[in-house]
Amino acid sequence: MEHLSSWLTEQFLNPSITQTIIALSLVCVVGLWLGKYKIGNITLGITFVFFVGILASHFGLRTDPMILSFAQSFGLVIFVYALGLEVGPSFFPSLKHGGVMYNLLSIGMVFVTLLLCWGLYLLFDISMPNLLGVMSGAVTNTPVLAALQDTMTQMGLGDLQTLADMALACAVSYPLGVVGVILALAVLGVMARKSKGLKKSVQSDTSKATYIAEYEVTNPALSGVEVKQAVHIADRHFVISRIWHENEAVIPRYNSVIREGDRLLVISSNEDVELLSALFGRQVKEHDWNKPGINWDSLGDNLVSRRIIITKPKFNGVKLGALSLRNDYAVNITRIDRAGVQLLPNPSLYLQLGDRITVVGDGLAVEQVSDLLGDKIELLDKPKLTSFFGGILLGCLLGMVPFYIPSMSMPVKLGLAGGPIIVGILMGAFGPRLHLTTYITNSATQLVKQLGIVIYMAGLGLASGAKFFETIMHGDGLLWVAIGFIITIVPTIIVGILSIKIFKIDLGSVAGTICGSMANPMALDYADSLVKGDEPSVVYATVYPLGMFIRIITAQILLLFFI
Repeated sequence: MEHLSSWLTEQFLNPSITQTIIALSLVCVVGLWLGKYKIGNITLGITFVFFVGILASHFGLRTDPMILSFAQSFGLVIFVYALGLEVGPSFFPSLKHGGVMYNLLSIGMVFVTLLLCWGLYLLFDISMPNLLGVMSGAVTNTPVLAALQDTMTQMGLGDLQTLADMALACAVSYPLGVVGVILALAVLGVMARKSKGLKKSVQSDTSKATYIAEYEVTNPALSGVEVKQAVHIADRHFVISRIWHENEAVIPRYNSVIREGDRLLVISSNEDVELLSALFGRQVKEHDWNKPGINWDSLGDNLVSRRIIITKPKFNGVKLGALSLRNDYAVNITRIDRAGVQLLPNPSLYLQLGDRITVVGDGLAVEQVSDLLGDKIELLDKPKLTSFFGGILLGCLLGMVPFYIPSMSMPVKLGLAGGPIIVGILMGAFGPRLHLTTYITNSATQLVKQLGIVIYMAGLGLASGAKFFETIMHGDGLLWVAIGFIITIVPTIIVGILSIKIFKIDLGSVAGTICGSMANPMALDYADSLVKGDEPSVVYATVYPLGMFIRIITAQILLLFFI
């Protein structure tokens, strides 16, 4: 029995590599299990891992600090890089579709928070590192804390006690950081219901979105004109998917002739519908071609429609026009789905591995196109780890690059939180143009993200929990809680009121902006319950990357000004 007790002590209590891995795994298991439960409409989700780590450390669980630090850092890196890689393909298009306003509001919220921190620093007896630790918890953004701790270490001021105090400050303000945003959203919800004329900018700004319409050619000037000439006359990009001539549906080519009386099925930008109506003659509104569930195969006896996935690496980064699908196979590409974003087929569009393209044409021709492009989902199941770790390498190197700002004694660095997320976004958006295979299946992306953030939070909790309750009961904990609640509530209410009263933005979009700016997925779950539709989630994904980047940089700048 004594030998068993000694063995258990050795494995579970004496710090070592194995014991640290066991401790991290135990904290993750218990935290994730607790995260499944809701209190009303609120769940802390994976944040429970953080608090379980704090409790474990409080009750005496000690781990190897070097191994724990490595686990935290690597977990953070793979999380932010995978996040950037995920949002990269849709990040820049989202900025064109109403995202600029939301990102400006998000940045405004960041600067209101910083001004408030500066005022609180002058008002209360609290060090700037601890105050920014409180801010990290108040805005539920632990990557900011990681960047600040990294900055302190590089300045030679990051002793273990200082870093632990910053983490403690974050921990005590974190719970009300979640609850405070939810309370603010409840208040803004009442305000929004009393306000009139609110607009859903991200949903209504669909001028660039793909739109399918049917037109009847009544313009005699177009009779006898080839399709390519019609495109040149309109000076707009659109795709004629089908031509009905004497009730027979055909797939047009560029040299197909349009005749008066023909009916055309056209895919274009929403903003071009009025122009095309004037060009062709009139829009036919007998069918809603944009509703889900359209049976495209029923539109012609000899035509079929099929979604084909690009799975052959050689087409990664190739322009759509270079495939000559219309000329070689007499098929039309009507839509392209990339990471959930519908793209209008354009000859100059760079294709990416994993793109889902809708092909319409003769059954045999569609099958040939399928063989050409791959259309074998199992080929995408094998992750491309070379580009993944290459991106992490570049992200870490970028995070190490110093940026010098006038009148500051120390340079600013993006750190392990900022560098990888920027490289991830750029790799996701532009990697295929350089023929880099950056595609990862959605399930693999979610696994990597969750694995990274859970390991980071478990490590953070274990590293900061030893004096958690002592700080709250006998130290500055209560002051930190109060300051954190102020930092949570004030910017949220200010930006929320401006958005609703001045900019007339709907509640769902306002909630998404606030949650994205504060990196608060827990409050996002509550926001989704307030409104119908996916506006909160769409806007959240739009503002999250830039908001994360701005918070990381500006927090470091504020720290350097007062150290």
